Amino acid sequence: MRLLYSTIVLAIVAVAGWLIYKEMEYREELRNRPLPQGLHPVVAEKRDQLIEEASGRGIDIIITDDFRSFEEQDEIYEQGRTTEGNIVSYARGGESYHNFGLAIDFAIRDGEDVLWDLEYDGNENGESDWMEVVAIAKDLGFDWGGDFRGFKDYPHFEMPFGLSIRELQRGERPEEGPVEY
Repeated sequence: MRLLYSTIVLAIVAVAGWLIYKEMEYREELRNRPLPQGLHPVVAEKRDQLIEEASGRGIDIIITDDFRSFEEQDEIYEQGRTTEGNIVSYARGGESYHNFGLAIDFAIRDGEDVLWDLEYDGNENGESDWMEVVAIAKDLGFDWGGDFRGFKDYPHFEMPFGLSIRELQRGERPEEGPVEY
């Protein structure tokens, strides 16, 4: 009986050791995954649909930002802190969905003017153009920064594919599309 117990314990230890080794191997593989170099293809497709659907409602939008490198994100983070301007981001490089190609920012265009006016009704249908664009984006699967619990980021849309920033930092990537997008 003692031999059987020892054999079972040894088998459990061996399986546990193998599982720990495989988990470490997987984590190392994730850490070595390359960072995206552009907008995720699904996000790019939905961005284009957003522009087209907004245009169909008489709303001209401009994408003011999409993919950002960590360095570009750090520059934006410094705005209002060590450089002139208002604070526009609380995310450092690697802490934004923009850095992983999963976010876009927009504004409304009225001729030559670019507007961040949430009340503007350029198509004169009695509804805020901004909120019409938000509704279109949500229908396309984007999350809106205006719904954030903390800092409200009204021009921001993201499509995280169920991944947190921490998971993206560890090397996890959305299943849709290639790893190097």
